[in-house]
Amino acid sequence: QVQLAESGGGLVQAGGSLRLSCTASGRTFSRPVTGWFRQAPGKEREFVAAINWSGSMTPYADSVKGRFTISRNNAKNTVYLQMNNLKPEDTAVYYCAVRQTNSRSAYASVQEYDSWGQGTQVTVSS
Repeated sequence: QVQLAESGGGLVQAGGSLRLSCTASGRTFSRPVTGWFRQAPGKEREFVAAINWSGSMTPYADSVKGRFTISRNNAKNTVYLQMNNLKPEDTAVYYCAVRQTNSRSAYASVQEYDSWGQGTQVTVSS
């Protein structure tokens, strides 16, 4: 099945930037939808951003609008999450997830995704 490899996490000062990458391998979907989620200790996993296979739909959580940008390079089977003006409350493990395009347009639900990466830690210090 699909394997997802994440990279780009790290420790950054408040106001700094990071770019996360999620690269798919194995039996990749032909028209994938990819989402980014994050989970802080003791909290539920929450939606951050998503992108459909063409890049025409890029919904964001309200908490990251204007700061984060999701993009993809289908030739590289890679989705990126550019995170600018990071805040301490952005500290979490960030996960990418992928599903095949279907008739549903739900991007923000954890249950919609079939494959998940192992996560990458993002820590924003104050």
